[in-house]
Amino acid sequence: QGEKPEPIAAHLLNVCFLKTAGIWVPPMYLWVLGPIYLLYIHRHGNNYLRMSPLFKAKMVLGLALIILCTSSVSVALWRIQRGTPQAPEFLIHPTVWLTTTSFAMFLVHTERKKGVRASGLLFGYWLLCFLLPATSAAQLASQGGFQSDPYYHLSTYLCLSLVLAQFVLSCLVDQPPFFPKDPQQSNPCPEAGASFPSKAMFWWVSGLVWRGYRRPLGPKDLWSLGRENSSKEIVSQLERAWTRNRSAAQRHTKAGAAQRCRMGVPETEVFLQQEGSQSGSLLRAIWQMFRSTFLLGTLSLVICDVFRFAVPKLLSLFLEFIGNPTTPAWKGYLLAVLMFLSAFLQSVWEQQYMYRFKVLQMRLRTAITGLVYRKVLVLSSASRKASTVGDVVNLVSVDVQRLTESGVVSLTGLWLPIIWIIICFVYLWQLLGPSALTAIAVFLSLLPLNFFITKKRKQHQEEHMRQKDSRARLTSCVIRNMKMVKSHGWEGAFLERVLHTRGQELGALRTSSLLFSVSLVSFQVSTFLVALAVFAVHSLVAEENAMDAEKAFVTLVVLNILNKAQGFLPFSIDSVVRARVSLDRLAAFLCLEEVDPGAVDSNPSRRCECGVPPDAVSAEFRAVPAVHRPKARVPGHLLAVVGTVGAGKSSLLSALLGELSKVEGSVTIKGSVAYVPQEAWVQNTSVVENVCFRQELDPMWLERVLEACALWPDVCSFPAGVHTKIGEQGMNLSGGQKQRLSLARAVYRKAAVYLLDDPLAALDAHVGQQVFNQVIGPDGLLQGTTRILVTHALHVLPQADWIMVLEDGAIAEMGSYQELLRRKGALVGLLDAARRPGDRGDGETELRTDAKDPRDPAGSRRPEGGPERSMKLLVSEKDRVASEAQPGAPLDDPECAGWSTGEDGIQYGRVRATMHLTYLRAVGAPLCLYALFLFLCQQVASFCRGYWLSLWADDPTVDGRQTQAALRGWIFGLLGCLQAIGLFASMAMVLLAGIRASRLLFQRLLWDVVQCPIGFFERTPIGNLLNRFSKETDTVDVDIPDKLRSLLIYAFGLLEVSLVVTVATPLAIVAFLPLLVLYAGFQSLYVASLCQLRRLESARHSFVCSHVADTFQGITVVRAFQAQCPFVAQNDMHVDERQRVSFPRLVADRWLATNLELLGNVLVLAAAVCAVLSKAHLSAGLVGFSVSAALQTLQWAVRSWTDLESSIVSVERMKDYVQTPKEAPWRLPTCADRSPWPHGGQIEFRDFGLRYRPELPLAVRGVSFKIQAGEKVGIVGRTGAGKSSLAGGLLRLLEAAEGGIWIDGVPITHVGLHTLRSRITIIPQDPTLFPGSLRMNLDMLQEHSDQAVWEALDTVQLRALVASLPGQLQYECADQGCNLSVGQKQLLCLARALLRKTQILILDEATAAVDPGTELQMQAALRSSFAQCTVLVIAHRLRSVMDCARVLVMDKGQVAESGSPVQLLAQKGMFHRLAQESGLV
Repeated sequence: QGEKPEPIAAHLLNVCFLKTAGIWVPPMYLWVLGPIYLLYIHRHGNNYLRMSPLFKAKMVLGLALIILCTSSVSVALWRIQRGTPQAPEFLIHPTVWLTTTSFAMFLVHTERKKGVRASGLLFGYWLLCFLLPATSAAQLASQGGFQSDPYYHLSTYLCLSLVLAQFVLSCLVDQPPFFPKDPQQSNPCPEAGASFPSKAMFWWVSGLVWRGYRRPLGPKDLWSLGRENSSKEIVSQLERAWTRNRSAAQRHTKAGAAQRCRMGVPETEVFLQQEGSQSGSLLRAIWQMFRSTFLLGTLSLVICDVFRFAVPKLLSLFLEFIGNPTTPAWKGYLLAVLMFLSAFLQSVWEQQYMYRFKVLQMRLRTAITGLVYRKVLVLSSASRKASTVGDVVNLVSVDVQRLTESGVVSLTGLWLPIIWIIICFVYLWQLLGPSALTAIAVFLSLLPLNFFITKKRKQHQEEHMRQKDSRARLTSCVIRNMKMVKSHGWEGAFLERVLHTRGQELGALRTSSLLFSVSLVSFQVSTFLVALAVFAVHSLVAEENAMDAEKAFVTLVVLNILNKAQGFLPFSIDSVVRARVSLDRLAAFLCLEEVDPGAVDSNPSRRCECGVPPDAVSAEFRAVPAVHRPKARVPGHLLAVVGTVGAGKSSLLSALLGELSKVEGSVTIKGSVAYVPQEAWVQNTSVVENVCFRQELDPMWLERVLEACALWPDVCSFPAGVHTKIGEQGMNLSGGQKQRLSLARAVYRKAAVYLLDDPLAALDAHVGQQVFNQVIGPDGLLQGTTRILVTHALHVLPQADWIMVLEDGAIAEMGSYQELLRRKGALVGLLDAARRPGDRGDGETELRTDAKDPRDPAGSRRPEGGPERSMKLLVSEKDRVASEAQPGAPLDDPECAGWSTGEDGIQYGRVRATMHLTYLRAVGAPLCLYALFLFLCQQVASFCRGYWLSLWADDPTVDGRQTQAALRGWIFGLLGCLQAIGLFASMAMVLLAGIRASRLLFQRLLWDVVQCPIGFFERTPIGNLLNRFSKETDTVDVDIPDKLRSLLIYAFGLLEVSLVVTVATPLAIVAFLPLLVLYAGFQSLYVASLCQLRRLESARHSFVCSHVADTFQGITVVRAFQAQCPFVAQNDMHVDERQRVSFPRLVADRWLATNLELLGNVLVLAAAVCAVLSKAHLSAGLVGFSVSAALQTLQWAVRSWTDLESSIVSVERMKDYVQTPKEAPWRLPTCADRSPWPHGGQIEFRDFGLRYRPELPLAVRGVSFKIQAGEKVGIVGRTGAGKSSLAGGLLRLLEAAEGGIWIDGVPITHVGLHTLRSRITIIPQDPTLFPGSLRMNLDMLQEHSDQAVWEALDTVQLRALVASLPGQLQYECADQGCNLSVGQKQLLCLARALLRKTQILILDEATAAVDPGTELQMQAALRSSFAQCTVLVIAHRLRSVMDCARVLVMDKGQVAESGSPVQLLAQKGMFHRLAQESGLV
């Protein structure tokens, strides 16, 4: 039976077959692919190349070949003419080669014209032309076939020499085009200038990898991004395809919905079909854009599979050779080389497929990130309330990543393994006959299990993503409002909420991971069961079918391919599930409601006019609160809009900006618009870039604007003047400075229409008066423009041209100030509500008309040195244009001007071993050891199973049967079952251990961040923190356990292969040891570069996240200023910078894979050659065991290790904040921690001083005063005088630099932070609500009954509002409480304070955002509820402190005056001046 297949081997390896193949295969190759190639270079060609020496050499050699072929034809014809009989081949073969060589030379010429510098097609052609004829020629020479015809002998050698020379030349690369199409880049990618072998093996990456090994890679080492990979090119294409497909889907859906409604189909079913069409439209758009790249990559994979399935056939022939002692040795060496070449070409084509798909992933990520960002720019107000910043960051960080990485791979991963499985079954049928049918039966019986697992996994995957979103939303909100959280001592409550959500998230991930393990093992078991069933049936049932080495080990190799296919299938299904979830989420976001571009009729005319014409239909805007039918026409005047909290003032401005959905009517704005929001929004750039806001820099105008907005004194105090970076969310500025910067941005624009939403609220009386006089008022910079000013500062109304009073979203009255006073309507009601007994006349409503203060206060002083000093602030970058400057950090680490902005620090070099130990400690030593033991057990079982099969194959046959077949089969089955059990237990253990480590690392990260002092959050960009809580956490959750599992499987597999090959063929150890050294060398070279690129990519991704989050928060301002295009360009720049890092990382990955697989293929060659050398004393079974083991892809062991080390960078980044300074302990075992303290509320400051950072001077110094228990004390002063710093010091948000504070005789440093903060209540200037129910926001620690909550709401007069909300107390507040007005949020914060009922209350500008009437309500509530408490009132409005027992006047961080309001007014000091500025005296 061993002789039966011999004719096949004989036919495949005889001289005639090789000679025919050598003559016909190269021409067929060129004539089939050549025309396709010509068409391709015709469409994608570059400019022509110069006629270089390389081109000339190719043409000369080609001409020599043509002459040689012509001479061969001529000789054959001459011999025929002379009557000498000639075989047809002597005439046909040279003729075919003549025409093919001529075609090849035509291709060389065409390539030069089209700018092709290295030809892959001709490289393959010359290689085939040399290898195949050379093999047959060598055999003929060895058999003496050339001696009869010397001419044929010489011409063959000459032809081979010329072909070899052509092949060598095809390995070189030509000079670049004379006139390249694309402009020359500063650091172009070397791929374009690489030769074909270098491209195929990715050797062109070696320079970057070597640089990364010798020194840490920096941004300057990275290549410029090609135009085809840039955001500008890619996003526009996908945007067009998405718009086209979405419009088509909407038309189709509407038509279908109308038809189904006529047929009576339920609305829910119609809605579900619409949901499905959203993701379908996005998928079609992606397919239309990337299908050519996808199909080209798939073609590479198909070619790879041809070589993949050639290997088992060659192994079959090789084992025939080993089993037949009479076969000549050269056939064994030839088969060994062919096996090596097949495995090598399989690797090359597979890596080309991976390269193309990874580039496709990179481009797809760019495209979808750009699409999401562009969608953010057009989201409607309702859509922004439905989606939070955390949701959008999650989409960009997690969903885009999952769709690109999982979705692209799964497209081929679903159908390709099925083709592999079919081919494997065909192979098995050829080897084993009808016994192979049992394989199909076993395989199909296990499919329902996997479909069930897949369905369950999808459910848990969706739940995992929902919980991830919820956790990201909550984490983002807590980080953004950390000052509020710390002021109230709520860290514990929020930690509990976040960790509870995190627990649910990890619970869903745990179930999903276990199901995935079952799926993997079921496929592994199915492979083993197939082998067992096939071997058993073949040996025990079929007659005269002994299990020999060829059948056993070729079957094993085929089953390894089947195993890979079956293993790939669950991965692909899993990827499809994850990609589908992310695709649905992205499509749902991209289909959210957008702003109506036609809501406002914009006219580019410069005429200053805004409003609704009197003869037009009234306008109504849907909002909460709604704006009902306002009618107004405001041409070039100052219109003041006033009203109580919730009257619809801010909604009116939103309607004018087109931010609200218009129900009816029209709004017309003629000219450009500038907008100042109620809550200032600034960017993490310099002062000058914030003010210019993408416009050209005009130094003189900038100076005037900053001076008018009272910013010059502040700018002069900044470390780098106007070039000082202000930090994330303006962290280096006070609230008043941010508001003035926001106003300066609007003023600088020179717009026709200004919409100002209470810009004076955050300013003290003096600065507010100055800003009004110099900017907004009749003589300000904005005179002659249309100004709509929403304000609660009633004292400015006399200077307004028109006044509009809103009530419940409708205009109550409108007219001039004097006219409305005569009417005695709504305005007079507001003025009366603002008065209190004891005020003189209209109180603050009486306006000081003198614009200039005779004392020249600090707020209006010019910087020292006059214009020269101020111009110096600009001259250093005078030529810079803000709109043309790079709007963000380039790849180089930014050297921030002035203050630290907390840029993301980047580590260098390889990941430290301590990071691996950190992860292993988080897993726990027992779990680590147990997992290793389980992996060892399953690998021992695998080794024993393979060795047992080799013994079975070598069993002697008696009458065509093996006597011990039954015993062999039973033990083989038992070993396989043991391996399957061990594999499941080991994989499940690793995944569960990974979840344990993930939980602990996340807890520590959260703990490390939450325990940081407030200064840390002011210095650290929000994107850096969100990146760690989203992308890095996702890597630790999913990637590290998966890569650790792969590493352990492949590492133990490598040990098994090493053992098998060295035991079976000891000679192979000579090749094996150098290969191991090379493996280690490649790994060392690669890992250093990989880790650095991974860190750079994470840092670049933080910029993308920060910019998306920043834009989401300030989108109203961006749209109002019509700055969408510059913001899109900035986002594209950030994404492109990230891609500059991603591309080198992915090609370095391919470089490693290709070269490691080459080493693995050399091991196959070594095992086979050693088997040929030792053929005499080796059994076929042992050789089969050795070679089949060597054929396993060993490079995955090294790849898994490098991937794991790359992912461990996420652990490193999660541990970045371990060393940051921490706050004092939250709890201390002191008597003050117990409940009665503070019993009175006496506060004493003793020589108190503090500074914001160690390197800065004292912000408050030498403050000493005593507040008696129950005393109400006001703290006033100009902006920046240190008022809020005292409150921060009392709450220990900032620790004292000198002196101290005592409460009831106890130093606050002797009390735990939470104890201190829980006994003090602060109502801050910026009211904050968190995502969750209204009740949770009011009673964060769940300490009070519903009745108490309603009573608190009743006290602040919000009971009716809350009762009208859906769900009442359970009403879900949006992120930042954006579905309520600022005034309503402030009243809710007051209700929260009433519930806490502490002995000490701090009001930090708490009434700045409310109208005077609401302020009186708040004052009344405070007087009744906090009568016995110590109250500190920090205020800009002096009227707020006039009823205080004592007032402290702060100036330059010190107490300037102290006493009762009456005493201070009598002193005629600073308080008296402030009162004069406020119009109180």
